[in-house]
Amino acid sequence: MLQQQQTRTNSRGESYVIGPTGAPLTKNDLPPPNTGRWVIRRKAEVVAAVRGGLITLEEALERYSLTNDEFLSWQRSIERHGMAGLRTTRLQQYR
Repeated sequence: MLQQQQTRTNSRGESYVIGPTGAPLTKNDLPPPNTGRWVIRRKAEVVAAVRGGLITLEEALERYSLTNDEFLSWQRSIERHGMAGLRTTRLQQYR
């Protein structure tokens, strides 16, 4: 199971968490609200931001027009299969 991350602060005073690639992830680094194409990295960034407390689950659902079930499925896929579990073309393989 994924551990809850701690929100940290960079030299500019911005809160950040460590993103899926290992790089710091701030609110400005998150996918834009009008994202239409959800690639693996973007899904993982949103999950990392919520888990780290950068944004709340409610903010993520509203900002990205996601359902609770959709977000939870992303989170479960990461927990069970890592980032590769977020591939929509391989969804059946990971069930």
